[in-house]
Amino acid sequence: MAFLDNLYKEIILEHYKRPRNRREILDATVIQDGINPSCGDELELYLVIDNGVISQVGFIGEGCAISQASASMMTEAIQGKSVLQALKTSESFKKMIHNDEPDEDLGDLIMLQGVSKLHARVKCATLSWVTLERALAETDES
Repeated sequence: MAFLDNLYKEIILEHYKRPRNRREILDATVIQDGINPSCGDELELYLVIDNGVISQVGFIGEGCAISQASASMMTEAIQGKSVLQALKTSESFKKMIHNDEPDEDLGDLIMLQGVSKLHARVKCATLSWVTLERALAETDES
């Protein structure tokens, strides 16, 4: 168990210190703001959607290590997926974070499962995913 806890911490710190896809996309199809008012985490999500597929994703944000790592990991998980696949992954991720069985293999995202034990951090981990769902609801692709 200690090994998994250390791995969990390492992956979160790696994505926090070196976030993937941390960038603004000037020609984004959709831009969506997200904020967690209970702790101040915030992000701006950028998506380029071509023929129902998320071809590019980026984010700019500030907040705790969990919120920023989750956003970084999310961008890797959804890039290249269809809008419907991204929504399914989002639903599975949120199930996992709320101590339920995910509907699909979440790959490295499973490393964030430990957040479910930290009730105050669940909103931090799901901020980017909720923002993604709101962004995709704004498109004609969903």
